[in-house]
Amino acid sequence: MLRRASILSQQIAPAWKRSLSSKVDIFTSTDKFVSRHVGPSPKDQQVMLKSIGFENLEQLVQSTVPPKIRLPQNVALEGPLSEADALGKLKGIMSKNKVLKNFIGMGYYETVTPPVILRNMIENPGWYTSYTPYQAEISQGRLQGLLNFQTMVAELTGMTLCNASLLDESTAASEAMTMAHSISNHSKNKFFVDENCHPQNIAVIQTKADGLGIEVVVGSVKNFDLSGGQFCGAIVQCPDTFGEVSDLSAFSKYCHDNGALVVAVTDLLASSIIKPVGEMGVDIVVGSAQRFGVPLGFGGPHAGFMATTEAYVRKMPGRIIGVSRDSRGRPALRLSVQTREQHIRRDKATSNICTAQALLANVAAAYGVYHGPEGVKAIATRVHNMTTATAEALKRGGFNILNSAYFDTIKVSCTGQAESIARRAEQAGVNVRVIDANTIGISLGESILRSDVESLLSAFNVPASYLSSDVQASPIPATLRRTSAFMTHPCFNSSHSETEMLRYLHSLEVKDIALNYSMISLGSCTMKLNATAEMIPVTWPEVNALHPFAPASQTQGYQELIESLHTDLARITGFAAVSSQPNSGAAGEYAGLLCIRQYHQSRGQGHRNICLIPVSAHGTNPASAAMAGFQVVVVKSDKNGNIDLDDFREKAVKHRDNLAAIMITYPSTYGVFEEGVTEIIQVAHDNGAQVYMDGANMNAQVCLTSPGHIGADVCHLNLHKTFCIPHGGGGPGVGTIAVATHLAPFLPGHIVTNASGEGQNTVGKRTGEVSAAPHGSASILPISWMYIKMLGETGLKEATSVAILNANYMANRLEGAYNILFKGKNGQCAHEFIMDLRPFKEHGVTEEDVAKRLQDYGYHSPTMSWPVPGTLMVEPTESESKAELDKFCDAMLSIRAEIEDVVQGRIAAADSPLKHAPHTMDMVFAEPWNRKYSRKVAGFPAPWTNPESKYWPTVGRVDNIYGDRNLVCSCPPLSTYE
Repeated sequence: MLRRASILSQQIAPAWKRSLSSKVDIFTSTDKFVSRHVGPSPKDQQVMLKSIGFENLEQLVQSTVPPKIRLPQNVALEGPLSEADALGKLKGIMSKNKVLKNFIGMGYYETVTPPVILRNMIENPGWYTSYTPYQAEISQGRLQGLLNFQTMVAELTGMTLCNASLLDESTAASEAMTMAHSISNHSKNKFFVDENCHPQNIAVIQTKADGLGIEVVVGSVKNFDLSGGQFCGAIVQCPDTFGEVSDLSAFSKYCHDNGALVVAVTDLLASSIIKPVGEMGVDIVVGSAQRFGVPLGFGGPHAGFMATTEAYVRKMPGRIIGVSRDSRGRPALRLSVQTREQHIRRDKATSNICTAQALLANVAAAYGVYHGPEGVKAIATRVHNMTTATAEALKRGGFNILNSAYFDTIKVSCTGQAESIARRAEQAGVNVRVIDANTIGISLGESILRSDVESLLSAFNVPASYLSSDVQASPIPATLRRTSAFMTHPCFNSSHSETEMLRYLHSLEVKDIALNYSMISLGSCTMKLNATAEMIPVTWPEVNALHPFAPASQTQGYQELIESLHTDLARITGFAAVSSQPNSGAAGEYAGLLCIRQYHQSRGQGHRNICLIPVSAHGTNPASAAMAGFQVVVVKSDKNGNIDLDDFREKAVKHRDNLAAIMITYPSTYGVFEEGVTEIIQVAHDNGAQVYMDGANMNAQVCLTSPGHIGADVCHLNLHKTFCIPHGGGGPGVGTIAVATHLAPFLPGHIVTNASGEGQNTVGKRTGEVSAAPHGSASILPISWMYIKMLGETGLKEATSVAILNANYMANRLEGAYNILFKGKNGQCAHEFIMDLRPFKEHGVTEEDVAKRLQDYGYHSPTMSWPVPGTLMVEPTESESKAELDKFCDAMLSIRAEIEDVVQGRIAAADSPLKHAPHTMDMVFAEPWNRKYSRKVAGFPAPWTNPESKYWPTVGRVDNIYGDRNLVCSCPPLSTYE
């Protein structure tokens, strides 16, 4: 023992002596975030580098990233900061916000997030780190939550079917317009919008209509004229932006008599006590589920929704959860019908929705489960009664209430006093809506207390004694009160105690694979660490309790945060200006293309309408281009997966007079740094086009190269990929766009706050609103801020380099067992690679079989059948350790051995575990066991799949065809599961 201690002291002593003599600031934290974020240790990195023939990371980067696009110098970022220091700095910034109680309304209301949902869902990585449920067998928990959401919304609105969420209320309204236009077969190019819709809803509709060539007519339902058969639809809000509740039945009949569909924007909480708009003859219902327990968040993220009748369900955008059956004939949930229809129909798609708001929809559904129909109705009744009591107090104080029937919002006449009342209200700690100089709007929400109403009344100089709890009569007439039942399914009537709710949420969580269980190696989707330190600020009150239309004087912290984040993102991308209004990647594509469109129009070249897009592009690329008003021309790819330069050059020259834009992904969709990218960009510019770079693969660029340095004009950034905002089971997302100087004046603005990306636009019309809130899903921007500040430039560069290392290490391990498609000039992939499963198809084995079999090993499949049919695309990211990479590779090699058994005829494909995967627990332990492989092979195929840590899929392989043919999109009775 003494000898061993002596040896250890000799080993340690030199380092100890060096630490004493070195120039180290003893006040600098020793806890470096880069070592928490980057998975492989320095020692493991050296082993991995040696295995692929490199001495160090810099050598790998130099061989992988073309020399002419590598950055010549640093991008001048601050940091790095420790987790504690970054949290402290952010706390100081966000403490500059003033959190007041809000009576502003306009689609955003005070709500209460039940703590059991806050802790066990919003703050739980088992919920927020999961991916979109394309692999249904390992997603049954969140699919059940989303089915609950669909059921709840459909029943509250009085409609037949609902989707699994959209981005927000305003974009849902614009999607409803495009849906109506599609249903008319694009033959009717006018759309009526009632002037009493929320202003942001009108603005987003107008933006979408402009790109599609639809004429929006804004007017009053009291004197509108739809005759002539030119209107595809009309939209009205009930309750409207000023709180008025009205019967839409006559409006619906008039629209139908004139061949127009009817869209209604409604409020879910109001729908529990007022007659649902679905009982008034409307065809499509949209809105926001924000007030069902989702914090204000300075505008988001919040789940929008769309509900419709069975006749139009296959035209409805977004994801739809359906009930199908598994390989045993038992009920199983899945994404139904047009799951990724933009990837199939491309520029003919009716929507470019990609990221939805799955996490927030699940939160809203959980709120409904926890409170149940009676609880929801009690909350709504209290809000309504408080509003009525407030109105009565104001009347006693001499003010005129301009509403005849209302739920939670009143319009108060206050001749010439609106601004002064608003100032006094702010001083009293509350915000109101200034409609005009003579009118104030007041909206009440769940978290409003009597003391808040008293503060509000003080701004009107109305005594608190005028406020009575004894409400005599509701202003809602009997004909507009709800009589129908809703939320009748047992799931909404069983978990009202916290004990039961806690167990219910846990029962759903453990059915799914998320990043807290194993690596999710999805090509193009960058499922990396969502660090706890990054997530903590999201639930701070100074982050999530602000109204998006609060006065600027109250949002100084947010303004500083957003400016700081945008500055860093501009430096990282090599661009001049940034906007975070787009709240998904697809919305970012759309917004970036609109900037290009406005730029051309400002130069008198509005005729430019051709957009060149490679055949390998994301399906949202052509869909976004079509939504922005461009005509898509497809460019070929060569045998190596690169853009065919000859085909590109020929088409650029052919369309040079009308060429508006090209869309490229870099590295390419095939995971390669194309050597000819600068030439492609030069050809585009020479022929009058702007270059849009899709940011899906930005994780291979950060601090090594940049879109601006390469020569692009605009890019979008998936903050839910490269910059660590979690995917949340299919959303939230942020599609921040960055643009060059000449495009900065055309960034999206906002009608309510007059916020634009780069100040006053003096050369042309800014891009219209693309989201409901000025800064989109603002409350999750601190996640990306924390990520950048904690890594700093050196850490970001290491993260990017290790992402490339991890991909090449895995590709090297798997090559030989599988064909690895597409490599760069020197034989490396970028941050992802493609495995070819097509050679096994002649033996009866498909990429789906491999994807499902991986579930038995405890892994989510890589991206399946895209961008090349019959393949799997792997992106490990920098966050996964060598041990995890090796486990995944071992799983793939084990599966390859099973494939070889089929190829060599040792077992028929139909009898192989590949065809019967995934194996549930009851399958494995069923009697009798009649498979031609053992129970151990079925359920415990690898050393780590031991009984102590085994993940068990809860359903067998889901029958997709049956689900589409037998569409059920709401909670079935429990007898279905017996």
